[in-house]
Amino acid sequence: GVKHKVASPYHPQTNGQAEVSNREIKKILEKIVSASRKDWSMKLDEAMWAYRTTFKSPIGLTPFQMVYGKSCHLPVELEHKVYWALKFLNFDHNQAGDQRKVQMQELEEMRCQAYESSKLHKE
Repeated sequence: GVKHKVASPYHPQTNGQAEVSNREIKKILEKIVSASRKDWSMKLDEAMWAYRTTFKSPIGLTPFQMVYGKSCHLPVELEHKVYWALKFLNFDHNQAGDQRKVQMQELEEMRCQAYESSKLHKE
């Protein structure tokens, strides 16, 4: 069964996964902030991007993949693909809708697999 735990933002230790994530983000920030550490808030977006796009063994995906169902690509990598798609593809809206439904089903399967993988990793 499911064990319900209530976690408040004032006591993050209740949520072990949040604690692990926060520790990893802190390690990233320690590597990219200046020696005075006063610019940490300016570097937080970069740290979060690095965290969200890094492969996590327990879930077998990146957090980005878990949320969006696809690998992330930097804007430079996308520029050529977007131009090509706009120029050469003629989308059928019904077909695109059907493809999106399949993608959503695949995303749900990925989340279930990540959950199972995470459970096994914790054992």
